[in-house]
Amino acid sequence: MGGAERSARKKKQAARAVAQARSTGGSDRTKIIAGVAVVAVLAIAVIGYVVFQSTKSSNPASDGAIPQTSPDHIISAPAVRDGSSVLVGKDTATVTIDVYEDFLCPICGTFEKTYGSDIKKAVEDGKVKVRYNILPMLNRLSKPEGYSTESANAALCVADGGKFNEFHAALFGAQPEEGEAGYTKDQLIKLGKDLGVTSAGFESCVQNQTYKAQLDELMSKTSNDPVLKDADTGRFRGTPSVAANGKLVDLDNKNWLSDLTK
Repeated sequence: MGGAERSARKKKQAARAVAQARSTGGSDRTKIIAGVAVVAVLAIAVIGYVVFQSTKSSNPASDGAIPQTSPDHIISAPAVRDGSSVLVGKDTATVTIDVYEDFLCPICGTFEKTYGSDIKKAVEDGKVKVRYNILPMLNRLSKPEGYSTESANAALCVADGGKFNEFHAALFGAQPEEGEAGYTKDQLIKLGKDLGVTSAGFESCVQNQTYKAQLDELMSKTSNDPVLKDADTGRFRGTPSVAANGKLVDLDNKNWLSDLTK
């Protein structure tokens, strides 16, 4: 049933409630009050549905350009593609951490909101390097399927053009919802160009998924890495995951980053 039909049906229900209340006569105040209450509830439901549809239709994941992120949230440090990963940080850093994420993963979005500023400061202070391993893990959870691969591949294409940090921040800053439409290849290309990627072959790199085979290999390698396996299940614990010094980092410890840089 479409939105217009739902709205019309709810309005009819509200009208019937009003008519029933009026037909009871002035002496039956209880029924009148009940009818008014029903009208109020239905009106709220109609308004809520309309607002939801309006918000959903304006989602940049389905229409329009991907918004860029404020420079305050973007790491200011060199970012170099390293095979199927991207290494971000200064050469003077003595600690390297591996971050495993998926651009569709909602918990990864929470991880970035929670620890992004701390990671940014640690990297810019020269304390750590971050190797971002963007995984094509949740392909089946976008409509149409495949956003995880498309966005991860685009990130590597953007890294070749020197704008990974900005691209990474933008995709998590305006993250599509799991189970809904992801950004299209054209939107990912436009974002890269808006950020200043001018490298030859960038557009074809995104459209042809140049790094898909490498990303599939990264996913397989990650899934079978004993360091990243859950002690109880014996399987890859999923995204987000962080590893350093050959060990899985306990993200339940809010001080994990400062503990690594002591």
